[in-house]
Formats: sequence, structure tokens, C-alpha cells
Amino acid sequence: MAQALVLEKKGELSLREIALPSELGPNDVRIAIHTVGICGSDVHYYTHGAIGPFVVREPMVLGHEASGTIMEVGSHVRSLKVGDRVCMEPGIPDPQSRATLMGQYNVDPAVRFWATPPVHGCLTPSVVHPAAFTFKLPDNVSFAEGAMIEPLAVGVHASVKAAIKPGDICLVTGCGPIGIMTALAALASGAGQVFITDLAPAKLAIAGQYDGIRPINVRDEKPRDVVDATCGSDWGVDVVFEASGFAGAYDDALACVRPGGIIVFVGMPIQKVPFDIVAAQAKEIRMETVFRYANVYDRAIRLISAGKIDLKPLVSETFPFDQAIAAFERAAEARPSDVKLQIVL
Repeated sequence: MAQALVLEKKGELSLREIALPSELGPNDVRIAIHTVGICGSDVHYYTHGAIGPFVVREPMVLGHEASGTIMEVGSHVRSLKVGDRVCMEPGIPDPQSRATLMGQYNVDPAVRFWATPPVHGCLTPSVVHPAAFTFKLPDNVSFAEGAMIEPLAVGVHASVKAAIKPGDICLVTGCGPIGIMTALAALASGAGQVFITDLAPAKLAIAGQYDGIRPINVRDEKPRDVVDATCGSDWGVDVVFEASGFAGAYDDALACVRPGGIIVFVGMPIQKVPFDIVAAQAKEIRMETVFRYANVYDRAIRLISAGKIDLKPLVSETFPFDQAIAAFERAAEARPSDVKLQIVL
């Protein structure tokens, strides 16, 4: 039995003892959890009880953005040792699946992802996790930053899919945590300038603190007008990252991308959205999709360690474990000034 933050059912959280898997296999490590970030998916399970086909039908431990310290290693583990500070990739695929063997383990239908029903998450004092999906943190990367590698990995994966070239001009639609981290990943990947759009002035102000990011409040400015002023009225940005999941943003994405440019779909709409295929064909746009990430955790860690990405301004507030329920209630408020809330165990 272990103390954990448990989603009992839609709208009901408790801090209580729960039976969790604890057997250490030869290729596993046991980790003392230090910091866990609250993700939008965690909040959605709390407030709605489901995300698409994934429905909370029984009590589930929340949390999948985590860092901690190795407490114990399995008999076959050589890459990590007791005392190492680490972060963990939360999705564990079938190592023999076709998707995994192709290197796209993130789309393995059998992947088991923390805090995705019926799999328990990591908001508990310790977890057992495969060493292959556990990554050592450099000394200059904090636990707080380590717990943000998971959302940053989405942005890094999107930038890899975009094949950004040095000096590319990019547009990110949506200034939530994933949108901001995608913008930072694009800059770290060589983009010369990144525009980012949203309706929330507070979030845009946070993004605007970073050199190279130009916020666009869509209440005051049309993204296409701003892009025209930089790229020319007959051209557009090299890459658009759609990170909002908002139906209206798809028109901006098509309008703002240059002929022969790239749109990377990062955000996930709640419902199907209309999309003008002919407009995309007329520009011969290349379109890429992102589902979580694969093979980029080490890249994300190196970018932070090298000082290419600074995530510290994105931590809005940190809560102790005994206030974890209050932290989720705060996250559910969706305050415009909040980017990332974290819980320290």
C-alpha cells in the first residue's frame, strides 16, 4: 500500500493509501518521486472523467510528468545507479510491437501510459519504472525542470517533424504550456523568429519574455497581417505549429503558411474540424501530425542543460504533496496567468 493522489471518479480526488505495483524486475529501477507537474490531461480526467475512449471506471492515481531519485536498480541495469537524479518517459510500449521495431513506439496500440485509464500515474512517493525509459538529469538541470521534460518533449518532437532549417520563421497557434514549449523548441532548433497566437494577454506576456518570440493577441491583430509585415503579402511563415486544438485556428494555419511550407498538428481538437484541403493543395503544403513523442527525451534534456531552453519562468506555483488536491482545484480554475503548476513530494 502507498499514499497517492487518487482520482476516485469524475470530480472527486483523495489523498489515501492504495495498492500499487511494487515488484522490481531485472530491467527496472525504483524511483523516489520528487516533483510532478499537473498536465491538462490530468485536469480533464478530473473534471470530465474521460478523454475520448479512455474512461475512468475505477480509482486511478494521477500524474505523468515527473522527476526523482533512483532508490534501487534491477539486476540487469547498468546505465543508472542509486542516487542518480532522473526523469521518466511515461509511455511504455510493447518492445516487440511493429510500431516499436519501426522506432515509432509512441503509436504502439499496446502502449501503457501513466495516468491513462486503467494505468496508474506517479503522484505517489515511489514508482517502479523500466530503466530504458528513465533518463539521468545533468547536475545543472533541476527537479522542476526535469518534471517538465515530458511536455517539452512534445515540442521537440514537433520540431523534429517540422525539419526546421536555420533561420526559419514559424508560427505557433495556441499559447498554452505545449504551445510555449513548442515555440521554445523551435527557437532552440534554429528558427530565427517565432510568432505565437492566443486570446489570453497573461499567457502571451509570459511567452513574450523570450527573445525571438513575438506574441499576437488575435483579439487585436490578425495573424496573417502580422505575418505579411514580416514575410510579404504573397508568402508566409516556413512552419506553422497548430497547438491549440481550436477549430478556428486551422484557417489561420492555412492562411499563414507559405507555399511549400509545413503545418505540424500538435493540438488535439475535442471534435472533428473542417479543413480546406484544396487550399492546402494549392500551396502544396506538407502536413505532419504529432502524438506525444518518440526518441526525443535525451534531446530535450540536452537543450535545457546547454542553456538553449529556459523553462524556469513557466513554473507558476509549486505545492507540497499534502496540498495536491488544492493544486488540482487551482489547475481546474485555468487561471490565464498559470502555465505549469507542480507538486513536490
